[in-house]
Amino acid sequence: MQILAISGSLRAASTNTTLLKAAAALAPADVTLNVYDGIGDLPHFNPDLDGDPPLPAVAEFRFHLRKSAGVIISSPEYAHGVPGVLKNALDWLVASGELYEKPVALFSASPRANYAQASLVETLGVMSARVVSEACVVLPLLGRNLDENGIVSDPNFSRTLRVALAAFSLAADNRERNETAKLS
Repeated sequence: MQILAISGSLRAASTNTTLLKAAAALAPADVTLNVYDGIGDLPHFNPDLDGDPPLPAVAEFRFHLRKSAGVIISSPEYAHGVPGVLKNALDWLVASGELYEKPVALFSASPRANYAQASLVETLGVMSARVVSEACVVLPLLGRNLDENGIVSDPNFSRTLRVALAAFSLAADNRERNETAKLS
């Protein structure tokens, strides 16, 4: 099963991106978690530019979302909100529907990102994505300077991520089975 992971940060040393890379290393054997690094390549959203065919960066982003069984988003909070680059990426999906009924989990590397998480839940709800609450996690990584291996080797962090990933893969698998049953 393919899961797309999106970091809301473009920083080279992003803790949220590192968290997603650690999650990819801890994913169940039947799950491939792909960390998408192209949201910074998306143009500023403009409905006038959202045509057929879509712009190349938009087409690539939507392609990766379509082939994924679910999406994990890990985002920092800027000024009590979602970073602009992440909101821009989500805006490119509103009309095209790649997140419709798709399972989404929210990860955060900071317990201080409450406003961003609430904003993401609201935006994803409007987009008809299905936030899997039992797969959402907040790990207090801020200021710890852990790399991917440090997160993976920490027993508490790795256990938390494994439990969240198991819950998420179950939700994504159930959705795929329901979609297959509808087609039969």
